[in-house]
Amino acid sequence: MTRISSLSWPKVLAKILLYILLTLYALITLIPFLWALSASFKPLPEIVSGEPNFFPKNFTLDNYRQIFLQEPLFWRWLFNSVVIAVSVTVLNLLLNSMAGYALARLRFAGKRFWFLLILTVLAVPAQITLIPTFLILKAIGWLNSYQGMIVPSMVNATFIFMMRQFFVNFPKELEEAGQLDGLNTFGIFRHIVLPLAKPALAAQAVFVFMASWNNFLLPIVILFDPEMFTLPLGLNTFKGQYISYWNYIMAASMVFTLPALSIYAFFNRYFIQSVTFTGGKG
Repeated sequence: MTRISSLSWPKVLAKILLYILLTLYALITLIPFLWALSASFKPLPEIVSGEPNFFPKNFTLDNYRQIFLQEPLFWRWLFNSVVIAVSVTVLNLLLNSMAGYALARLRFAGKRFWFLLILTVLAVPAQITLIPTFLILKAIGWLNSYQGMIVPSMVNATFIFMMRQFFVNFPKELEEAGQLDGLNTFGIFRHIVLPLAKPALAAQAVFVFMASWNNFLLPIVILFDPEMFTLPLGLNTFKGQYISYWNYIMAASMVFTLPALSIYAFFNRYFIQSVTFTGGKG
C-alpha cells in the first residue's frame, strides 16, 4: 500500500496499460509461430481444411520422418546452410571489426573518403547489387559454389559503421597501456580491443548469422544445383504449381528456426550491453 501510494495513479495506470499493450503485442507475434509448430504435427488434409485449431486432431510425426529420413537432400541443405552462415558470420566479425577499428583509430590516406563511401553504401538497397553480383560471379566461375555465397557477404557496411562507432568511444588509455607493454597495433587490437568488444561482436554475430541463415534472394539467383541449395531454397521445392506440401514445409521450418533461436538465446545477455555501441562522437 505504501508503494502504490508513493506513485501517482496516472503513472500506475500508464504502467498497467503499457504491460497490457506489450502482452498483446507478444501474443500477436507468437501466435503465427505456435500455429506453425502445431501444423508441423498435422497431416496435410487437416492443414488445408482451414480449421484454426492450435492442437492437432490427428497428431503425427510422419512430417519429421519424411524430411529427415525420406528426403535425400535435406541433410545436405542443412549442411550447406550451416557452412555458409558460419563462414559469413566469422568473416564479418573479423573484417568488419578490423575495418571499424582502422576508421576509428588509425591514420591513413583517404580515410575520410572510405568512411564517406561506406556511408553511401548504406543507402544502396541490396536488390540493386544483385544483378552486378550475379554477372561478376558468372565471369569468374563462382556460380553454384560456396565461395559464390560467402565472398559477396563477407563484409557489411552497416556493421563496419557500427564497429567504428563502438571503437570511437573505446578508452584510449587501454591502448596506450598496451603500447607501453610493447604491443604493436595488431597486438593491441587482438589482445586488448577485441576481448572488450564482446557486446558489439555478439550483437553483430546474431544479426549477421540470422541474415545469412534466412537469405533467400542470393541463393535463388546463383544456386541451380539442388545439392547446393540452402535450407530456405530447399524448402521452396516442397511448393508445387498444383499442390504444396505444407506439412513438410512446417516441419522443416521448425528445424530451420532452431539454430537462429539458439544463437539469439546464447548471445541475448550481450544485447543490453550493446545498445550504446552505435552512438558516440564523430
